Amino acid sequence: MAEKIEFVRNYHDQSTDQGFQFEFYCDRCGTGYRTPFKASATGTITGALDAASSMFGGFFGRAADLGDRVHSAAYQRAKDAAFIEAVQDIKPDFIQCPRCQRWVCREKCWNTKRGLCKECAPDLGVEMSAAQASRSVEEVWAHAAMAEEDKKLSTENWRQTIVATCPKCETPLQTNAKFCPNCGAALKSADHCTQCGTKLPPNSKFCPDCGAKVEG
Repeated sequence: MAEKIEFVRNYHDQSTDQGFQFEFYCDRCGTGYRTPFKASATGTITGALDAASSMFGGFFGRAADLGDRVHSAAYQRAKDAAFIEAVQDIKPDFIQCPRCQRWVCREKCWNTKRGLCKECAPDLGVEMSAAQASRSVEEVWAHAAMAEEDKKLSTENWRQTIVATCPKCETPLQTNAKFCPNCGAALKSADHCTQCGTKLPPNSKFCPDCGAKVEG
């Protein structure tokens, strides 16, 4: 029974007619490893015959045709052997995760302590640092200084009645303003009596405590 060739999916074949070379990549980080170029004996001979055929023809032309037929079979056998050798050479640099089955590089993506790739078992120190950084960003956003015009959108202001247009000239209002920017009409009713300081009910014309007329 013919020997089976073990192979992985994360490789690129960089071989040419002149020789063999392969690149292997980590499934997690994408780090690549390239095997040394290994010249093909049949490719060298065929190339020499092709050159002679183009110059002299005749005998060399027939020899080049025969060389191509020999090369096609011998080259594939040599390529298979080169691939097996490349896999064996590169294997110590990779390991297959038993959980996700991906081939990862030992140097950067293998958690030796857990026996899993770092995608399945991340380094806790790295994750803790990342979590702290993320939390710090959230805190920065939460405590960022509010723009002056947006301070009028705070909770205490939302308890007041906010109008979208001026009740006098019907101009749309872009902010929670006290006066209309178009006609100057007052947009806010007084909250407290200017005479005695009593809190006024909405739309009051006179203070319910001292009877003073509400201005505005």
